[in-house]
Amino acid sequence: MVDEITITIDGVEVQTTPDKMVIQAAADAGIYIPYLCYYPGMKPFGACRMCVVTAEAPDREGNYRPLPGSPASCTTPVMPGMRVTTNSDDIVQLRRGIMDLLISEHPHGCLTCHRIDLCGPSDICLRHVSVNDRCVICPKNERCELKDTVRFLEMDMESPLSYNNRNLPLAVSDPYWEMDMNLCIVCARCVRVCDEVRGDSALTLLERSDRVLIGTSQGTSLLESGCEFCGACIDVCPTGALVERKYKWDKAVDTVKSVCPHCPVGCQMNLEIDKRNRLIRPTTDIHAPANQGQVCFKGKFGLDYVNNTRRRLKKPLVRYRDELEEVSWPDALDFAAERLVKHKGDQYAVVVSPRGTNEDNYIAQKFARVVMGSNNVDVSSNLRPELTAPLRDMLGRAAATNPIWDLEQSKAILVVGSNMTEEQNVIGVPIKKAAQAGANLIVIDQRETELSRYAKVWLRPLPGSEHALIGGMLRIIFDEALGDHEFQRTSCDNLDALKNSLWSFDMIKVERATGLPQDDIREAARLFARGKPGAILYALETLEPTLREDCVRALANLALVTGNLGKPSAGLYPLFLGANEQGSKDVGCTPEFLPGYHAVADAEVRGRIARAWNADLPAEQGIGILDLTEAIESGRITALHIIGDSPNFTNGELGSLIEAAKKLKFLLVQDVFPNELTEIADVVLPSMTFADRDGTYTNIERRVQLLNPALGPKGDEDVDWRIICQIASRIGAQGFDFTNSEAVFDEYAGLWEPYAGITYSRLRRETLQWPCPAADMPGTPVLYAEYLQSHKIALSPMTLVDPPSLGDETYPFVLARGRVLNQPERSIDIREVRGRNLVERDDVVEVHPDDAISLSIGEGDEVHVMHPGGGFYAKATLSGAQRGMLSLTTLFGQLITDIERDRSPDPMLKIDGLPLVPASIVKVAVGAAAD
Repeated sequence: MVDEITITIDGVEVQTTPDKMVIQAAADAGIYIPYLCYYPGMKPFGACRMCVVTAEAPDREGNYRPLPGSPASCTTPVMPGMRVTTNSDDIVQLRRGIMDLLISEHPHGCLTCHRIDLCGPSDICLRHVSVNDRCVICPKNERCELKDTVRFLEMDMESPLSYNNRNLPLAVSDPYWEMDMNLCIVCARCVRVCDEVRGDSALTLLERSDRVLIGTSQGTSLLESGCEFCGACIDVCPTGALVERKYKWDKAVDTVKSVCPHCPVGCQMNLEIDKRNRLIRPTTDIHAPANQGQVCFKGKFGLDYVNNTRRRLKKPLVRYRDELEEVSWPDALDFAAERLVKHKGDQYAVVVSPRGTNEDNYIAQKFARVVMGSNNVDVSSNLRPELTAPLRDMLGRAAATNPIWDLEQSKAILVVGSNMTEEQNVIGVPIKKAAQAGANLIVIDQRETELSRYAKVWLRPLPGSEHALIGGMLRIIFDEALGDHEFQRTSCDNLDALKNSLWSFDMIKVERATGLPQDDIREAARLFARGKPGAILYALETLEPTLREDCVRALANLALVTGNLGKPSAGLYPLFLGANEQGSKDVGCTPEFLPGYHAVADAEVRGRIARAWNADLPAEQGIGILDLTEAIESGRITALHIIGDSPNFTNGELGSLIEAAKKLKFLLVQDVFPNELTEIADVVLPSMTFADRDGTYTNIERRVQLLNPALGPKGDEDVDWRIICQIASRIGAQGFDFTNSEAVFDEYAGLWEPYAGITYSRLRRETLQWPCPAADMPGTPVLYAEYLQSHKIALSPMTLVDPPSLGDETYPFVLARGRVLNQPERSIDIREVRGRNLVERDDVVEVHPDDAISLSIGEGDEVHVMHPGGGFYAKATLSGAQRGMLSLTTLFGQLITDIERDRSPDPMLKIDGLPLVPASIVKVAVGAAAD
């Protein structure tokens, strides 16, 4: 802990720490100093000079001496005994003079007018101020920091300086946002947040005709400058210079705190609601522990689906005579209950949504087991259960070990098979900040992703050889004594067995298995082992299912051998996809585990939960999402209950699920919008979105957070848990008479100790990370810290296995598709079509030189690449990393324009991932591509 010091601000003694600036100390003490360029969480800048103060500090003899001039409080560090004055007459006049300079190039007809609160957009200005100079036509009117500062300073109506409107054209052609440099005060917040916080540098300061302005760092469009469309620049802009395009003119009448439903980061945000009951924009909170004021393109621009009333399901539907017909809720529920009763037992399966709350999914699995007598329950995003299962077996908890923002202080970070900056975007923010601060970032991925461009070492092994690569790193760590020997002695068991198993990982064999030079593997091992603390993040998106579990065990070995468990800024982070996938599994939405990860085959635990539920429970492990299609086709499942849509229903991850579902005897769907499954369902029940209801999510770092209802109902929809409870009561089941979400949560919290100390009343004040076994406990940010003081964790012996062979006769290659924000080394054209910018550039596919020789492909030749999902033409470059592997890297700008043009009701839900796919490649004869 940093020792506190005492300073005096305006005669008030303030306790603070020496690492803070004066403006921070004042804000902590509730003393307001006006500012425009300063923003919490960013480096001091001192551009606007609005926060000037007078200050004096004692010298070594204790005599007070004034600091030179009128220093900016945002760049002046506090000193013991310092005396600061923030509101003297001279300071106030100085600030007014500075403001006069600022508004001399900013429309201010309304800013300084005493009638501002009385005027409306349609009123005639009695001062004859031009329409373009009025605040009432600014998209940020009434949420403008410049206006608030002018009011605080009580500026005179007439400025002594001449007003010069810049008359610059608006930039309105890029996706989702608009820029008006006539409203910019050049505080550079947007440039700095993009650079310092997001690590992107998409925006920069430009000089045009002796004026300093904001612009793109490369080219003329954000699509070519490396923008990730996170909206951070919009959130920090103090004026109307940067705004969201949609709803930019709408004014909020209410603001409700909630949690983003798009990914497992669990970004907390404030939902602004207008008088028409629409979510007009999400804003961020820098104090939110999960995301610290940061969101991604999905959270910033992908929540408008909650406003889509035209395409929303509003009434229950029941299929009569091959047609879905609107019916009343009682009729629909009666029909569903009557049909479900006929399929009790293992014939019934329920698939819940990762957007469902803990309460929804707890009730769904309880219904499956108590009412239907089936363990066939899973969450639709659970495509890689191997990410967490080995953690439970080896360490005890099937979850990430550390908080997200611990990563900012990590000295070594290993990322394996993850397109994190798109799938779990905000986790990439502290990683990029750590890398820019000098941390050893090692990326293992065949694809070029955004993080690979920040890495000190980017390893592209042969597909399926990641386990061999991690084993090789462990072998080097032991051979060169790079591990944490004290941690191994006190906290690791089975050490000799692991060491003996690593003898098979001879570096020549590892080199052959991975296709990587030994020196590259050695460098990666040394960088990770020497960087303390070190964190490991993995999604294993490019691995076959049969290879994932061994790879996770190898990564757990790596964390243990290097002493990176149970410590801040270290640990293991499984990167799954679903927003509430962690919570869904916690509450029992898996075919093999009851709530709290108790095996269904464990008779003792099953009996305890059965007594709590007053019901008999099935003992056989159920069918999971990955086996669902085959189970339907074979007739083992005859009734399917789907809650919420998922891209996995149609993207091929589950095979031909839609076709298989047509063979079901009964299909019940609860959803927000019509889709391929509702079209063939027997009963369709309208659900609520995350913005319509309360409940809880548990994010990737085990943080339980509260959702709050922000919107009123759009139709006759209901929350999923209540729908299921009403069906259960019609079947005659007991234990489903809950009155609200809080009662559901309390029942679950009573079943599993890690949730026992978490209550809605606490969640209204704070977020909590489980385990939190008692109401007087604060939660557990770092797992195993206390456990390792008295226990050891067994290491898992490893076996070197050759990776699977690549390709077949039809598709002899593997295509690794990557995506990055920017490729300055390649040319790009921006074309405007119907007022919107689009990216145009030739695709370039990397081919290994040996493969190119066998195919008679030369540098720059036109080639045709085909894969099961289609094909494309590209220019060949002979820089491929591995024989048998093709690589294609596209720009994120191409993806974001496609998303903006997508007219589906929820376009962010079904963004294509970047799996490795089998492919073939042929050289195109001259003129053939044009044909």
